Amino acid sequence: MLSMHLPSPPRRVFVYGTLRRGQSNDINRKLPAPKYLGRARVNGVMYHLGAYPGVVLGGPRWVQGEVYEVTPALEFALDELEGVLPTPTGEYFKREVPVSWAGQSARCLVYEINPLFLNDREEILSGDWCNASP
Repeated sequence: MLSMHLPSPPRRVFVYGTLRRGQSNDINRKLPAPKYLGRARVNGVMYHLGAYPGVVLGGPRWVQGEVYEVTPALEFALDELEGVLPTPTGEYFKREVPVSWAGQSARCLVYEINPLFLNDREEILSGDWCNASP
């Protein structure tokens, strides 16, 4: 009996820091190329971690970002970049949360900082990494 493996469908990811357009790890320079879907925001608190931010989801504030459709191969590369590990010691946790953009809504992957990495880091009150000063 032949087993058929259907390709995994693309997933959506919400990026808020160095993966945003024009930033140091711009997701648009990654391969396979993602598909830009629009600007969005999620509830969360953004922290300045030096060369990049981290977000804790939830709370009274908003985090600005962009939504992309990514292939499983690119999702795997993003997991490696963000230090997602199958243990609670990874720098980021991968979460799936509802996100709305341009009249659409879907569950999107978001890389949430592990609170163990915050160590009294300063909040970015604007919630926008592209406009945050170091």
